[in-house]
Amino acid sequence: MYDLHSHLLPTIDDGPKDLDAALALARQAVADGVTHSVVTPHIHHGRWENSLAGIKAHTQAFRKALANAEIPLQLGFAAEVRIGPEILSMLPAGQIPFLGSWQGKQVMLLEMPHSHILPGTDKIVAWLLKQNVLPMIAHPERNKDVMRSIDKLQPLIDLGCLFQVTAGSVAGQFGEGAQERAWQLLEKGVVTVLASDAHHVERRPVSMSAGVAAAAKVIGEAEAMRLVRDNPMQIVAAQFT
Repeated sequence: MYDLHSHLLPTIDDGPKDLDAALALARQAVADGVTHSVVTPHIHHGRWENSLAGIKAHTQAFRKALANAEIPLQLGFAAEVRIGPEILSMLPAGQIPFLGSWQGKQVMLLEMPHSHILPGTDKIVAWLLKQNVLPMIAHPERNKDVMRSIDKLQPLIDLGCLFQVTAGSVAGQFGEGAQERAWQLLEKGVVTVLASDAHHVERRPVSMSAGVAAAAKVIGEAEAMRLVRDNPMQIVAAQFT
């Protein structure tokens, strides 16, 4: 499986606190069936001031640590970019770490606040699309506005955004509300990938296989596997060639 949203890198955000914890999370990913993981540290102005260069350096160091520990996990990198006006300057400055590409557009993992959909989100998305950047919305099923009404997501669906649903949400690990929305998004056919959003072996585990098993009950095994294999493989192909 390909995991396109993970927080495996140690000390860089709210993921593992040290290298040992990071290696334990990587071992969990491999044991769960993940062969390729894209690390996506937060870029969140005022909280996690990560940069393209910094994420690349941390990824290279962690690749060496994986090799030394004989953990057979292929590692790519991008970022989970918090929506905000900073994006308008980050993009022309070449400071957005992209996941890859989809239908000729660069794909960025875009995070909304958990509490609501920020007013003007559709305008930022429309601007990104004009710049040939296609947002993949991270874990929309866990957004409180979307949990109150799935219709809140319709403007972003209409714009053509991609959507990443958390595997653990599908399996019920984030509560009934998130699970209900995850299943509805699967039924609507708008989910592009399932990903772990893993942070910690116990508190925020990988859970990819559990998510696929739960998704298979909603959309069938073949479609569920497409969300963790075919689609993500297509998006990040250039990172692993």
